[in-house]
Order: sequence, then C-alpha cells, then structure tokens
Amino acid sequence: MKGVAMAGTRGVKGVAMAGTPGVKATRELSDRGAETRTLILDTALEAFAEAGFRGTSVREIAARCGLTHPALLYHFPTKADLLMAVLSRRDQADGGDGFGDLGAHAMLEHLVATARLNATQRGVVELYATLSAEATGRDHPAHEYFRRRYASLVADLTRGFAELAAGGQLAARTDPSVAARQLVALMDGLQVQWLLDPEVDMAGLLEAYLDTQLA
Repeated sequence: MKGVAMAGTRGVKGVAMAGTPGVKATRELSDRGAETRTLILDTALEAFAEAGFRGTSVREIAARCGLTHPALLYHFPTKADLLMAVLSRRDQADGGDGFGDLGAHAMLEHLVATARLNATQRGVVELYATLSAEATGRDHPAHEYFRRRYASLVADLTRGFAELAAGGQLAARTDPSVAARQLVALMDGLQVQWLLDPEVDMAGLLEAYLDTQLA
C-alpha cells in the first residue's frame, strides 16, 4: 500500500529504518567523535612536549586519555599521523606559520606579541623546543615540517628587514638575511632559557634586541 515500506525496500522517505541511526543519533556520534579527537590531541601535545616523538608511545597517550589502543588508532592510524595533526592544529590556532602580507613593522610587532603569548602557554613552547631539536634527523616525521617552517620564517623576516633597509630604518651595515637568521636564533634561544628559568622576559629581551637593529 502507498506509504507503507515493503520488505526489502528502503522505506518511506525521511523515516529511519530499524538498525540505522537517525539524524540526531548521527550528530551525537559526530560530536562525541570530535570531543574524543580534541582530547587525544590535547593529551598528545602534552606527551610529545614532555618526551618528544621518540620517547612517547601511542599506548601511553591512549591510557592517559582513558581510551583503548585500538580506539585511539581509529582516529589516528599511526603515531606520525597523530604528531602531524598536533602540529597542524597548533598552526591553525596561531593563524598559520607565515606573515602573509604584513609589513615590516607589523611583522616585528607580531613576533613580540607571540613571545608575550608564549609566556602563558608553556606546553606549546616545550612542544616546539623539544620537537624542533629532535626533528633534525631526516628520518623524523616532522623533519620536513620544521625545515619548511624555518625557511618560511627566515624568508619573511629577510623581506621585512630588506623593506626597513630600503627605507633607511635598519642599522647601518646590517645585512637583512643575516639579521633574519640572528632573530630566529634569538627567539629559539630565549624560549629554551625561559623553559629553564620562567623569570626570563622573552618579549622584553626581543624588543630590546630589535631596538639595536632599527635606525
């Protein structure tokens, strides 16, 4: 009869068949899945920051999340997948790893603001300090990620310092590419010093250095 689902047919449009999830149930499953992924990523960030990629196991992260090993692997099939998801999520939270079309002064102000923000998120600083050193090996899953990240940062800063030099705003006899490398090295070094001694004022020292570079 019209409107009645026959055996073996899909049933009336808009009506969930027995044994299949309805729209609400599907949404709830999706929400729970998103919450689980967030829990895994937050926990993995802490674990990788503490012990690096090589010193952390997926089973350990699963246990800290209160999940079984297979349950974690359902969301992230390998430890490398999980690591790259953590780094990608951090990049999204930071607005990407480049400066886009920012001018030189805005670029430097952004770096100082980032240093100030980093002083409030120790776990993130630990993550990058630990992994960037560990990833120097070519077989590390994040090797290419950090290589590109540093290359992009140096290129952007070189462009910024060149812009300042063209406007007569860079200290005399300062090579923009050298200044860019020095600034990146300073930021990395300040982060390590701050991890060892939280009294180190990363933003203040960064501003003081930039004052010596600007005419």
